[in-house]
Amino acid sequence: MFTVLRTTSEILMAGIAITAFSLLLYALSFNLRDRVARSFALIMVCVAVIFTAEAIGSTASSEFGISTWLRVQWVGIVFLPTAYLHFSDAVLATTGKPSRGKRRITIRLAYLGSVVFLLALPFSWLVGPLVIGDAPAPHLQPTVLTNFFVLFYGTLMAMAWYNFIRAYRRTMTATSRRRLLYLAISALAPALGSFPVLPFGPGLVADHALLFWSLVLINNLVVGTLIVVMAYSVAFFGVPWSDRVIKARLFKWIMRGPLTASLTLAVVTLVRRGGEVMGLSYTAFVPILMVGMILLCEHLITLFGPLAERWLFYGKEVKELEAVRRLESQLLTRNDLTQFLEMVLAAVSDRAQARGAYVVALGASGSEAVVRTGETRFDKSDAEVVIPDAVLQNVPNYEEGRVDFRWGDDLILPLMNGTPEKPELLGLLGVSGGVGLSLDPEQKQSLERLADRAAMALRDRRVQQQVFSAMESISPQVDLVQRLRAAARFDREGLLAEEEVLPVDADLVQSVKDALTHYWGGPKLTGSPLMKLRIVEEATEDFEGNRANALRAILKKAIEQVKPEGERRFTGEWLLYNILEMKFLEGKKVREIAMRLAMSEADLYRKQRVAIEVVSKAIAEMEAKAREEPGDDGGLPGN
Repeated sequence: MFTVLRTTSEILMAGIAITAFSLLLYALSFNLRDRVARSFALIMVCVAVIFTAEAIGSTASSEFGISTWLRVQWVGIVFLPTAYLHFSDAVLATTGKPSRGKRRITIRLAYLGSVVFLLALPFSWLVGPLVIGDAPAPHLQPTVLTNFFVLFYGTLMAMAWYNFIRAYRRTMTATSRRRLLYLAISALAPALGSFPVLPFGPGLVADHALLFWSLVLINNLVVGTLIVVMAYSVAFFGVPWSDRVIKARLFKWIMRGPLTASLTLAVVTLVRRGGEVMGLSYTAFVPILMVGMILLCEHLITLFGPLAERWLFYGKEVKELEAVRRLESQLLTRNDLTQFLEMVLAAVSDRAQARGAYVVALGASGSEAVVRTGETRFDKSDAEVVIPDAVLQNVPNYEEGRVDFRWGDDLILPLMNGTPEKPELLGLLGVSGGVGLSLDPEQKQSLERLADRAAMALRDRRVQQQVFSAMESISPQVDLVQRLRAAARFDREGLLAEEEVLPVDADLVQSVKDALTHYWGGPKLTGSPLMKLRIVEEATEDFEGNRANALRAILKKAIEQVKPEGERRFTGEWLLYNILEMKFLEGKKVREIAMRLAMSEADLYRKQRVAIEVVSKAIAEMEAKAREEPGDDGGLPGN
């Protein structure tokens, strides 16, 4: 029983270290810009160091190895209380109570104190030599300075908890109070569970080893659970996402990261130690078992993760969210449409025994694209064509069935939408040389059915485009609501914040792309959210109040920052600038730019996306610099 408890405790120690490191990566990946998340990351660093060193030290065979890892453990212990004080101050500031100077000075003094204790660690002043005796586990002997550190540790933890209480009292909504309560309670576990109590009472537990390891096991279970609860509470700080998205993202992260790694480690450790006890060879079996366990966990998460996510996080929104998921899975992309139309045209050519066929899709501004197979009247390089008005005028207003007509030697079947009373022309299906073909009734019926299939695909694609346009039109308002929710989660004054100072996500890149698309004029430029930037407001004075020209100048300035030094060339280092210059400033077509730069259109689009992100970053830096100019009071008072 003693061996089982000790082994289980050691596995849990390693599991806590894995979980802490994973949650550290989560905080650094998704809300690094938030001060609460950054200070929480410091706590996770300390916890990871503490439990990693303890787990490795428990398996070390030499006294030097044990002593070394126990001292490494104290590195995390020394900085843990200071990290907690820093974290609690960030939480309190988020609720609208920023530091006026005293708390900031206290935090700096606390870090200085931690550094002093750290410098004392290698000289055996903070903790003494290794003790291996009657105690249940090896430990470092306490010294006089250790008692001062215990006072330092307890004082800072008390101050941190006082800040948590103040933050809790300042929140008004039930949801925010509940999450801050979770945060305050869960913060106790790493604070109390990470401190080594064995050096202060080795004789007390020497005769009760079973009780000691039982308490260690319970402590590790509680710490491992509550640091996840703590991460859950922190995940809501500083991100403009809905609660459902935050919960689902953290859930997936924990399932695929700490849970999978911890279960794999537990199984491998148990099998390895069981083999040692039984004297069996395990060397070849352990890596196979490790890989199998990882694959099994990932497979189970893939199968049951969506069900758990739906049950835990969807609630009453399940119908709406399921509709969105179906839209994503059933989305008919441009590539899907092209592939389907190519299959239709292949069937048309086969049924009619024609030398080729084509489909021209029509839009509000005329013909949009052409899909072809075999020999047609269009060149293979033509992605967009212009249908003569004379041809479109030949499209009959049918009342019963489908009526075809001719375009030169080609047989044309109009692809219609709507009803005979209100027909809408979606496109044209042409059969090359179809006028001279002798088609029997069965062939004509097959062609009409294939034309119906092509019209159905064009109709579905158009409906999806209308859905996307509607989503794009409401996106800024929905994004603003989410950003206001993020700003006001823990500070009710956040609802009064200016839009420009709210946390942003990827909307800046999209706004820059839209504005560049209408660089020489258009609603995406004149109605761009970028008009609200301070740099645009300041530049407006230089353009006699014309905000469109001011924004155009800012965009050009940002593009110029991408430009390398020297004379313009068509080399790799000039690639991003050349794409921006030719596509948006000169207005050249994609195919022309791709040929000039000797690259595929797909590669061009990827590089264009990178170039727009670089321009967006330049604009963000210019805006940040403008807000940091003397006299700007955009920051929080007292910080």
